[in-house]
Amino acid sequence: MKGFFSWFNSKTKIKRWMLLILIGVCLTCYALATILDSEILKPVQIIEIVASFVAGFSAIVIGFIFMQRRMLEILIEANNTVTEKGRKANLNIKGLIFNKTMYDEGPRVVVIGGGTGLNTVIKGLKKYTNNITAVLAMDEEDESGEKSLYGAVKDSIIALSDKEELMDKVLNWRIKSGKLAGNNFCDIYLRTMNEAFENPSEGIRKSTEILNITGKIIPATLDEVSICAELQDGTIVENKNQIPKVTYEKVTQIKRVYLSPSNCQPAPGVLDAIKDADAVIIAPGSLYTDVLPCLLVKNISKTIKESSAIKIFITNIMTEPGQTDNYSISDHLNALFEHVGKDIIDYCIADTGEIVPEFVRKYNQEGQDIVLQDIDKATKQGIKIIQKQLSTIDNEFIRHNPDTIATSIMELICNDLRFRDKESTPTYLLANSILEDELKREKKESSKIRKQKRKIEKAKQKGKKRKSKFNSKYSERIESIQTTVEKKNENQKLYKEMEKMDK
Repeated sequence: MKGFFSWFNSKTKIKRWMLLILIGVCLTCYALATILDSEILKPVQIIEIVASFVAGFSAIVIGFIFMQRRMLEILIEANNTVTEKGRKANLNIKGLIFNKTMYDEGPRVVVIGGGTGLNTVIKGLKKYTNNITAVLAMDEEDESGEKSLYGAVKDSIIALSDKEELMDKVLNWRIKSGKLAGNNFCDIYLRTMNEAFENPSEGIRKSTEILNITGKIIPATLDEVSICAELQDGTIVENKNQIPKVTYEKVTQIKRVYLSPSNCQPAPGVLDAIKDADAVIIAPGSLYTDVLPCLLVKNISKTIKESSAIKIFITNIMTEPGQTDNYSISDHLNALFEHVGKDIIDYCIADTGEIVPEFVRKYNQEGQDIVLQDIDKATKQGIKIIQKQLSTIDNEFIRHNPDTIATSIMELICNDLRFRDKESTPTYLLANSILEDELKREKKESSKIRKQKRKIEKAKQKGKKRKSKFNSKYSERIESIQTTVEKKNENQKLYKEMEKMDK
């Protein structure tokens, strides 16, 4: 009862809206009672009844809207009541979207993969939640004999940063003078953190804390491991970096990839993150050298299958030479299922394949093409396929659109939370609020693009020369006369040349 009466406290600022709803109910009841009590209604009474009913109904609607709004504000205040200066925050409904500490209540998402694909996904997701765990693919050893994780970690740190451009500049900065001249700042920083904490995983975690980025970055494994491949012709390739090259040169395909040794252990925190996740995302990327090796680490695919999270696979937009030549969506799924089993994913998000041919031709020259959209065949494998316009052009490169991927993932998460009757949880309220704003923004942008296209088409039509009725009617006849005259002139020239030769 104490909790119930706390809602009537003056600090909650909710009694005014309750009173407004009560007034609305009274006005509506008065209007209905007048109708039932009167046998004959005069014009003045009709106006009075209509006015009472409209005013009452409006008061009820406005009261409910502002009461729900205030309840959301109370939720925010309960989660974040202190500003940076240590004073009580003056929060409102906008804080639900813009207050970063509230994002700690966002959905827990694990993204598995490597390269540009993984970073594109986490770049879009950071708008919705702080609870992102990026599980990075393993790299081969570098020249010094150490794991070359620094480049992958650096790119993920930049993708998860609030100030990407500034973070990119700092981490990619090459020192120009002194004994460290020519060295990359990020390599020095991460190497220092790894040595200071004597554990690469702990060093990366502490690095992200110091840099104050969203989410966590964890390598799939810390064990020394090689990514190997068996090709269709029986060739064995024991070096990750050589797999695409050998496959392409031998004009064959990859039969399977495997890890050596096969019993490598996942890095600390990977399995716990998957168990607690609301969604596990298998990111787009190099299928055989980045994505599948992560899933082959001991117990990772098993934990994903046992998790109650939504499992989503995002396909590549373009094929990759030496890995996925001539692959379709169903081929990507088959490769995934053959390595880790069918129940690893629930959904597959795929591109529609609608890309400007000019950009596709550039990729064709390098042996790449659009991933074939065989939706019917892919659907028969028991996976729900979601097709969206995922592609965007970034510096003349075809890339996944991080915003579209993020909205697609969040729609699935919100639908799942609704299904489990969790619409009142902070996780749902936060994700759904931001999702609604993003969908509205996307709708406005698409309408602007459509308007621009219409203007361009109209301008083209106006720019076309108008043909006269005579030209449009006798255009074919005119062309035939012109060709006849041209041929006649050519023949005359030939006759003159022949006469000269006879003389």
